[in-house]
Amino acid sequence: MRKIFISTGNLIRSVIDFFYPLFKRYMSPEFFRYGVTGVGNLFFDWFMYFFIFNFILQKQMLCLGFVTLSSHIATMVIKFPITLTSGFYLQKYVTFTTSTNRGKEQIIRYYIIGFINLGLTYVGLKIFVEMLHLFPSVANVVVSILVTVFSYFSQRKFTFKTVS
Repeated sequence: MRKIFISTGNLIRSVIDFFYPLFKRYMSPEFFRYGVTGVGNLFFDWFMYFFIFNFILQKQMLCLGFVTLSSHIATMVIKFPITLTSGFYLQKYVTFTTSTNRGKEQIIRYYIIGFINLGLTYVGLKIFVEMLHLFPSVANVVVSILVTVFSYFSQRKFTFKTVS
């Protein structure tokens, strides 16, 4: 399975690197790859949020018996493990391929940052949807952009750090 991830990562990286010369003057290859894979995963996240919110939950609250979740929070909880995992594999096999951390350490650190991001997203959605009355899908886009900035620096310096 690891060979499939490596091969797929190499293929994706080759496609991304084909376009890199257009941006070479403005950023490093690693930052460009992070941006492209991050945007790809972010669009996947937004699609998942929209699809789950509108078609699976149909904008309805989710009653789990012991707790009832509002539709925008339930959507976040459902999509989170899917997009967290896809993001990890993109970062590990496409962007931060020179990391000196072991795979197990990377995934633990990635999930720690992921849960911090989840907390930031939860608070952001609560503020934008329930206090500022922004439409949930729009609020999700705004919050994701803010959380992505934090995520880049924490993944680069903590999860996938490279010792020189």
